[in-house]
Amino acid sequence: MHKDLLCPSYRCEKDASLIGVIGPKGKVSFLNSKLEISEEFISIASKGRTPEKRFRFSGKCTEHSCMHWKNDHCGLIDKLIENLANTIATPSKIPACPIRSDCRWYRQHNAKACSVCPYIVTDLFVQE
Repeated sequence: MHKDLLCPSYRCEKDASLIGVIGPKGKVSFLNSKLEISEEFISIASKGRTPEKRFRFSGKCTEHSCMHWKNDHCGLIDKLIENLANTIATPSKIPACPIRSDCRWYRQHNAKACSVCPYIVTDLFVQE
């Protein structure tokens, strides 16, 4: 087990880091380095659309506490690769990423995870 790995599809909450901005066509542009977010950022970003529809966050992988945890690994990236593998080619040069060295998805699938990652929007449904 890798207890200190990061989830690249985290929620906008305390102890999360900002790792990317979602562009107008839905593709994530990653920052050069992760930015720790403040309570003020969370408050401002939570106005209007959910922050996860505009930004990508990372946070500590919660493993067994996560609904995507299957058979001792992240089942979400497995499903994403399976569903998108035929439409997105693995790039010859993977894009820069502020969390790659600690990324759960990269640890499981290497560059294949990086090929689908920019297309993933953590679209959380929020009930009011």
